[in-house]
Amino acid sequence: MSRETNISSERIRELMSEPIALAPYDPQWPERYAEAVIYLQSVLPADLVLRIDHIGSTAIPDCSAKPVIDVQVEVTSLERVRMEVVPVLEADGHEFIWRPTIGEEAPFYAWFIRRNAEGRRTHHFHCVEPDAASEDRRLFRDALRADPGLVAGYEALKRELSEAHPNDRAAYTKGKTRFVTEVVANARGGAIL
Repeated sequence: MSRETNISSERIRELMSEPIALAPYDPQWPERYAEAVIYLQSVLPADLVLRIDHIGSTAIPDCSAKPVIDVQVEVTSLERVRMEVVPVLEADGHEFIWRPTIGEEAPFYAWFIRRNAEGRRTHHFHCVEPDAASEDRRLFRDALRADPGLVAGYEALKRELSEAHPNDRAAYTKGKTRFVTEVVANARGGAIL
């Protein structure tokens, strides 16, 4: 797949400057994830989907988060996602972005944003082919689910970053990188280089 994108650089800037607002943990987030899974299973070709996971902070009990349900959908083919899934989800009101996994470089993946009637993000669907990054997202989630101390540290970092970068999602995400990298390395039983 190429580096081509389907949206303008202006739209990407708009998306990256949408406000960052953390909310206390909502016990309805797992239910909203379960509803998203049912929806995705109803619209995605069954032979395309390998697994569906709740990732991100809304997947971690007692963790504050941007109130957006992140769903990682591992698929057999991103080309099939572009050909078969994009038209269906766009017709259903989702915004599609072909985006890099990290920074501005490959690997790329299919990202869909679902919004509510007020225009606020409610869900992100990340369609990816299985790789180390998709596994790392699960490892990070599972490590925090198992350690309230990590959750407290992560929440403090996110609050600091959201206050420092309230309209800069790239800086907010970049600021979390070291913490995430360390947690994943520890989960793998390795050391940070």
